[in-house]
Amino acid sequence: MTSENSSTDRTGLFDGVFARGRVVADDGAWLRAMLAAEAGLARALERAGLVPAGAGAAVTAAAQAGELSTADRAEIAQSSGQTGNPVPGLARVLTRKVADPVARSAVHRGATSQDIIDTAAMLLAHDAMDAALADLRTAAAAAARLAEVHHGTLMIGRTLLQQAVPVTFGVVAAGWLAGLDSAIEWLSFVRDTRLAVQFGGAAGTLASLREDGVRVKALFAEELGLGDPPLPWHTERLRIIDVGATAARACAALSKIARDVILLAQTEVGEVAEGGELAAPNGAVRRGGSSAMPNKSNPVAAIAILGCAKQAPGLLATLVAAAEQEHQRAAGAWHAEWQPLGHLLQLTVSAAAWARDLVTHLTVDEQRMAANLARAGGLPLAERVTALLGESLGGPAAHDLVAGAAARSAASGVPLRDVLLATPQFVQKLSEAGIGQAQLDEALDPAGYLGAAQAFIAAALDAHAQG
Repeated sequence: MTSENSSTDRTGLFDGVFARGRVVADDGAWLRAMLAAEAGLARALERAGLVPAGAGAAVTAAAQAGELSTADRAEIAQSSGQTGNPVPGLARVLTRKVADPVARSAVHRGATSQDIIDTAAMLLAHDAMDAALADLRTAAAAAARLAEVHHGTLMIGRTLLQQAVPVTFGVVAAGWLAGLDSAIEWLSFVRDTRLAVQFGGAAGTLASLREDGVRVKALFAEELGLGDPPLPWHTERLRIIDVGATAARACAALSKIARDVILLAQTEVGEVAEGGELAAPNGAVRRGGSSAMPNKSNPVAAIAILGCAKQAPGLLATLVAAAEQEHQRAAGAWHAEWQPLGHLLQLTVSAAAWARDLVTHLTVDEQRMAANLARAGGLPLAERVTALLGESLGGPAAHDLVAGAAARSAASGVPLRDVLLATPQFVQKLSEAGIGQAQLDEALDPAGYLGAAQAFIAAALDAHAQG
């Protein structure tokens, strides 16, 4: 029910950014999913003995989206405006396509329009989650490699967008890995446990099928590889919210990676750079190039991920708002789900495809990381120097003394070590505490102030391996 077109095959103006990877929720995908639902229902009805033998195969053969003519599609689209959804028109067209007149009784029997659209939505969600999971797993494997390879690659840590204490790029990548693994875990859980057929008929009782309704529902689920819910969920929309929420969670994990890359790839920082799969065949347009500035090399993959992910919260909010649905069939709220759900699924798949490209081909500049850390002049180790003096001088007094030296270092550009050793009060306190220059130099060595970084990296890699 999905197509594997690459981003270069897109016809939509913005599809290269927002529909990268597999197409899972365009009009064609919805149509294929609805036809698959109708075909699965016909096969279930045949297995239940409610329609003639061969009817299921006949409807399935007719339910090929590629067999629908332009006129058929136009008829379905036009009927949507007349009936409030495309299923009545779809059922009429499909019935005409069934060659055996006897088998036509299997088309849409016992179902209501919502049964077909909701089941189609579950099929779309399954395809989208499969597509996203494949790319997320590739991205996670790449993040694990980065964490392992760069477990000791020193860089400056940054909090509130300001330099903090030293970290390693391995810790950064391990954080990305943990987010990706969590996204994978929850997408897998929802795909495997929360996607279910919808089959309740006119008002959720399957009255037209009498005592056979429950059996047909179970067979319908089996035919489509979806869950068999205890009862229809026409106006109980938590499954839709679960799909949307896990998609939004994945987007959030990806946006963290993208934001880090954008910041680290800034010209003034230059600690990472994008590689990637997109290369211009004739070299006329470079990936990341600007229409105005030939020198530019923008982090396109990271930017595209954020472009996708920034839309996710609003789409999820619409799904949550639409979950309040009255009686046995909603008037408008159900309809409000269709496009936001499809958009959210497609954006998640696109963000995951971009992330696979981004993390797999990321270039890490270890020398630039080391240079940026050294350029800080020892200031990131001020906390450690404070702790060195703290026992003899007391925490607040040690903090104030080192803070004053740090301020002078930042203002003058003189390394913190030199400022400290030029401060009589500090030298005196070092002497009184029995602390020599060797101990001071050790305190100012960033490699010795990484705390549990290696343990955290190992834990993330272990959790990934066990997942």
